[in-house]
Amino acid sequence: MANSVYKINKGINKSIEFKGLKAQYIWYVAVTIFILLVLFSILYFLGINQYLCLVIVGGTGFWVLKVIFGLSKKYGEHGLMKAMAKKMIPTVLRSNDRNIFQKPLKYNQYGKAATNSRNRRNNLPG
Repeated sequence: MANSVYKINKGINKSIEFKGLKAQYIWYVAVTIFILLVLFSILYFLGINQYLCLVIVGGTGFWVLKVIFGLSKKYGEHGLMKAMAKKMIPTVLRSNDRNIFQKPLKYNQYGKAATNSRNRRNNLPG
C-alpha cells in the first residue's frame, strides 16, 4: 500500500487550500461530513434499510459538497463573508430628530464620543 502525501499550505501568509477548497470552506466540508455521519446513524437506528440510508446520505452529501465547492469557486477566500456583510448594510437611514446631527459631540475621558441616553435606542454602556 502506497503512502499518500497531500500538500496543504502553499506558502507563508497565504491561506490554506486543499483540493480546490479555500480557507473556511474546508471547515464547512468537515462539518458536513460529521453531520452526514450522524444522519446515517440516526436513519440506521430508526430501522431504515441500509441501502436507502446510503442513498439518502450520499445524495445529500453530493449536493452539499457541490454547493460548497461552487461557493469556494465563486467567492474565493473572503468573498462569501463580504457578500454576507454587504447584505447587512441598510439601504436607508431614517432619523426623526435632527438634533443628533446639529449638536456638537462631547467626548468622555477615553476619547470616545459620549451620547445622550435619550438619543440612544438602548441604554448600553460604551
